[in-house]
Amino acid sequence: MNVQKTSVKLLDVQSNTENFRLEVLTGLNKEPKQLDSKWLYDEKGSSLFEKITTLPEYYLTRTELLILRRYAKEMVSFFGERAMLIDLGSGSSEKVKILLDEVPDLSAYIPVDISKEFLKESATALASEYPSLKVTAVCADYTKLFDLSSFNQEGKMIVFFPGSTIGNFEPSHAEAFFKRISKMLTKGDGLLIGIDMKKDPSILNRAYNDSFGVTAAFNLNVLARINRELQADFQLHQFEHYAYYNEKHERIEMHIQSLVDQVVTIDRMPILFKKGETIHTENSYKYDVTTFKTMVEKNGFKTEKVWTDPDSFFSVHYLTLSFP
Repeated sequence: MNVQKTSVKLLDVQSNTENFRLEVLTGLNKEPKQLDSKWLYDEKGSSLFEKITTLPEYYLTRTELLILRRYAKEMVSFFGERAMLIDLGSGSSEKVKILLDEVPDLSAYIPVDISKEFLKESATALASEYPSLKVTAVCADYTKLFDLSSFNQEGKMIVFFPGSTIGNFEPSHAEAFFKRISKMLTKGDGLLIGIDMKKDPSILNRAYNDSFGVTAAFNLNVLARINRELQADFQLHQFEHYAYYNEKHERIEMHIQSLVDQVVTIDRMPILFKKGETIHTENSYKYDVTTFKTMVEKNGFKTEKVWTDPDSFFSVHYLTLSFP
C-alpha cells in the first residue's frame, strides 16, 4: 500500500557551507589530522549509516531495538500526559516509532538531524504514518544549544537520544552536552538515552570493520563530500578506512588512512599527507552503567531506570533533570 505523504514544518538552523569549510581546513591542518564526525552525515552518509545498522556485525541497532520493543511501555510511563518528544539525530526515525506506538497523546514530535534532505524525507514519511501527530522537523547541529522556546509545551519535554551517539563525544564534551541539554529542559523533564556497553574488543572491531565494506564507504564518503562542496581533489582510491578498539581510552577510533605520500588541494589550499597518515573521523566510547550514571549525575540528571539486553551489550537509560 502506498503511503500518502504529508507536509511537515521544517526549521533550518544548520551551519552554513562557510562553517563546514572552516572546520575542515582547521581540522586537516592539525597534528594529527581530524574531522568532526557530524560531517559524515550528509544525505548519502546518512543513507549509508542506515545500511550499517542492518549489517550482521553491527549489533548496536538490533540490540537497542530489542530493548525498546521489550520495555517501551515501561519507558513511556515516565513521560506523563501531552509530552513533547525531541528526537536528537533522528535519522530514519525507525526507533522512535516503537515509542510512538505506546504513547498516542504526545503534544508534538520534533525530529532533529544535521542532514536536511534526509530529515525532510524521513519526517514526512513518519507524519504520514501518524497523521494525528504534530511533527516539526529541525535541521540543526544538536551538539550545540538551539532554541525550542517557540514550541508550545503542554506536558513534560522528553529528549530521545538513541544509538549510543553520546559515545562519539570525548568525555569532557559529553559532560558539556548534558549541561547544554539541561538548559533546554526544566526540572522533571526527561532524557531517554542509549549507551553502548564495554565488551570483548573482537566484537567491537568486527562491528566497525564490516565484511561488506559499508562502514568503509560511509567513512570515505566525507572525502567525496569535501570534493563536492569545497572544490577539493581527494583521490578516494588513495585512502582507506581504518578502525580499531583503543583499549587505553576504551573507545573505537575510526580513521581515514593515506595509502601514499600525496598533496590534496581544498579550495586552492594544499594539504600534505604522508603515507600511513590518518584523518581521525570518529570516536565511539564504551561505558558501563556505573561510570555513565556517575557522569550524568554530576551534570544535573538523576537516573530513574536502566534497561539492558540479556548479554548486557547495550543499555537504555531514563534520566530526569534533577535541578534547574
